[in-house]
Amino acid sequence: MSNIFSIGFYNLENLFDPFDKETNLDKDYTPTGKFKWDKEKYDQKIDHLSRTISKVGTSRSDIPPVLLGVCEVENEKCVQDLLKSDSLKNFDYKYVFHESNDPRGIHVALLYQSPHFTVLQYKPYSLDLKTNSELEYSRDILHIVGELFGNKIHLILNHWPSRTDGTIKTNFKRVTASDIVKKIIQKINQTEIEANILIMGDFNDDPSSESMQALSSNGFINPMADFQKQKKGSVRFKGKWIMFDQILFNKNLKNTSWFNYLKAHIFVEPFLIQKTGRFKGSPKRTFTGNYHQAGYSDHFPVFVYFENMGA
Repeated sequence: MSNIFSIGFYNLENLFDPFDKETNLDKDYTPTGKFKWDKEKYDQKIDHLSRTISKVGTSRSDIPPVLLGVCEVENEKCVQDLLKSDSLKNFDYKYVFHESNDPRGIHVALLYQSPHFTVLQYKPYSLDLKTNSELEYSRDILHIVGELFGNKIHLILNHWPSRTDGTIKTNFKRVTASDIVKKIIQKINQTEIEANILIMGDFNDDPSSESMQALSSNGFINPMADFQKQKKGSVRFKGKWIMFDQILFNKNLKNTSWFNYLKAHIFVEPFLIQKTGRFKGSPKRTFTGNYHQAGYSDHFPVFVYFENMGA
């Protein structure tokens, strides 16, 4: 078996089941809702996403990612259905899922291959924002402690607030999220010497943004910054590529004796690309407007290769 493995992140773009939840703003994703979202469409999306995940990193590794952070997942059942799918059921994936107070009901989760990773503990950190004197809820930040190939590692999963209301107007939200991540890091470093820390997520900011620079200047390496310089990205908006999905790791992890970082990638395959229309060349999403085009996600997965030097 190869000693090369991958760690990835994938925004699954509204992975909702077709059932209405009174606590979620999910009526669009029901049989009578805007998208006429039913079991057939849901099963197809599960199949598409799982087939994509099963191929990530396999050009150099024998298996898909040993760790895969995901976001925009409605509930635990969606994660279970994903892992029970034909494309993933033969891998020993388990998961960590936490339901936050996000009003839309979209959350983060970690998929991990249990022969290689063991969860020791995890803790959510709420991102509650005050907007116009009102409390606005967003996705929690998830700190997971585990053992990867027997070595302790801290994972921090993120899906930061969007730019929907304007980049400048919403910048403080992502800076607030960045501050929470920095506090998590500080807490880890206070109790653990030379901790191995990896941060991943859809940050809704690119590597040069204020929020991400605050992490890079805090002793973290962001290999995704090179993609931004090359004008490449994981998501496309108004014809422009943006590097929202990123994986960062601290210098301790890069310099450890067992984790040999090799290279970062955006997973782009022909079947994931929109072939026609105004979104030609972009990630093939599930819907264009209200039209169901049976796509995958509006984001490409990202991943890094590393060599397990302790094997």
